[in-house]
Amino acid sequence: MDRRTFVLAGGIAPLWISPALAQSSRPVVGLLASGSPDTFATVVTGFREGLVAAGLTEGRDVAIEYRWAQGQFDRLPSLAAELVQQPVGVIVTMGGNVAALAAKRTTSTIPIVFLTADDPVSSGLVDSLSRPGGNVTGVTWLAAELGAKNLELASELLPEAATVGVLINPNRPTAAAQLANAEAAAKAIGKTLLAFKAGNRDDIEKAFADMVPARVDVLFVTVDPVFIVNRVQIIQAAARLRLPTLYFQREFVDLGGLLSYGASAQDASRLVGGYAARIVKGAKPADLPVQRSTRVETIVNLRTARALGIAVPPTLLARADEVIE
Repeated sequence: MDRRTFVLAGGIAPLWISPALAQSSRPVVGLLASGSPDTFATVVTGFREGLVAAGLTEGRDVAIEYRWAQGQFDRLPSLAAELVQQPVGVIVTMGGNVAALAAKRTTSTIPIVFLTADDPVSSGLVDSLSRPGGNVTGVTWLAAELGAKNLELASELLPEAATVGVLINPNRPTAAAQLANAEAAAKAIGKTLLAFKAGNRDDIEKAFADMVPARVDVLFVTVDPVFIVNRVQIIQAAARLRLPTLYFQREFVDLGGLLSYGASAQDASRLVGGYAARIVKGAKPADLPVQRSTRVETIVNLRTARALGIAVPPTLLARADEVIE
């Protein structure tokens, strides 16, 4: 068996030999993402860093075939099929369970390594975290668990705020759990919580329009690939309404969002790169337990805070991992 053939797509599958790979001096990795190169720049950078740390450099040691769904999730199955047709030896998926499941449904033999904030067990991606089984493994990161902390930060930032809005994708399998956690957290700090549901671009526009008559004082955007793909739209809508908004990922704050508290996408994707490299070197997905990235970070955009007339408490600034001036 030629263990130089792999496919990276959010999961891991048994290694297999292909004529194309047998003729190539470098293993080929397929990367399947639900977003675009711009929206997934951070995770791709982390992924490459993980490969390099394991001794593999793109272009020299491995070739990477990229497939971008550009936010059109219904394209993921056909893009996964393209990678299998290439063929590739490992598929790495980024963009939640939606990308990983598309890859898994396309191949049961090519290794898959996923990056997801969703539960990979309840969705059927893996049998268990410790013994994933089959051709899939990967990395999860903290997501729904951080909702309560985001609401606490919202209260610290704007103690006078009475009504907290939460933007949530109702199509996400963990939506009910996300909302329940947020409701419990809001009750604990004495705030009224209003949920605004959005599963696509049009829904997002309607949700923000509905926030005006609802008199939302501060908004929290929950974890979801739809919101990552449409982050510019969300940031601009929040700015237009002068609505203080907290996010789950620093990329929103880099683009002008107010504050984020959440998992480090770059750190999590480095772990994905490390797993992909181990498979390239001969490891089997079934032998690699699903890892969990636990690094979280707080990022504050002071420029945006000043534009909104918000005085960020010194205690919050002192705890921030980065302050954008």
